[in-house]
Amino acid sequence: MAQELVLQLLTVWSLCHANITPSVPPDLYPKPWLEALPATIVTPGTNVTLRCLAPQHACSACRFALFQAGHATLQNVSGELAEVFLEEVTPAQGGVYHCRYQSLRWAPDVWSSPSDALDLLVLKELPRPTLEALPGTPLSLRCAGSLGGMNFALYRVGVQEPLLYGRSPWRWADFPLPSPGAPGTYVCYYHTPSAPYVLSPRSRPLVVDGDGEGPLDYTQGNVARLVLAGLVVLGLGVLGACEWRSRSRLRWHLPGSQPQPQPQAWSGCPTGLDLENAV
Repeated sequence: MAQELVLQLLTVWSLCHANITPSVPPDLYPKPWLEALPATIVTPGTNVTLRCLAPQHACSACRFALFQAGHATLQNVSGELAEVFLEEVTPAQGGVYHCRYQSLRWAPDVWSSPSDALDLLVLKELPRPTLEALPGTPLSLRCAGSLGGMNFALYRVGVQEPLLYGRSPWRWADFPLPSPGAPGTYVCYYHTPSAPYVLSPRSRPLVVDGDGEGPLDYTQGNVARLVLAGLVVLGLGVLGACEWRSRSRLRWHLPGSQPQPQPQAWSGCPTGLDLENAV
């Protein structure tokens, strides 16, 4: 029933068949307001309503046009508000939308200025944030996502409740640690500010030492440990090979016997190792 009602109310036109361009100064016909309900960031399967609202007293009977991906959806209404229903949205229906309105008393080629663009995002989850330490004292941690106006939360591993939580107008939020040292392992998340909530995965862990300096995430720490272990193993291997090579030069001689020819030292051994004199 709902689909039949939508089909009766809406007519889909390609832009090549609809002349929807303003032919009057924008200040004479101000732009409408476009919003998405329940939110501009939703998960797949959510029902979304796109609402285009003309300024008050702009027209008593209006025609509205909603644009997205090169096509226009037209709707005639008796008031100053038009709604387009998107049932169980998919990622393909995400994108940038804008709308215009036209009074039924205007000339057919006269339309209002376009609304501000609305970016509808249909995502299973938000991109993973990053967590880093900011230089300076006291130490602060920055959780950075990909979208502004989100809610951010900082957690210490092993503690159930968030250490700090708040909304930021930017794509990041800075969290000053509550104590100068504050050693521990930290992660952060961010999510949309209103229901239905879309969450991000947690950031990679960040380790802060006892001095509150030199935080190191697990990935960097593991790489550093592997490199150090490799250098130690390589150094022990070189020293062992040199010792074996040098010991092979030692010979016991019977009284009156002729000494055996001595092989030359391995050029790759470190200098300063006099193993023959040490025995």
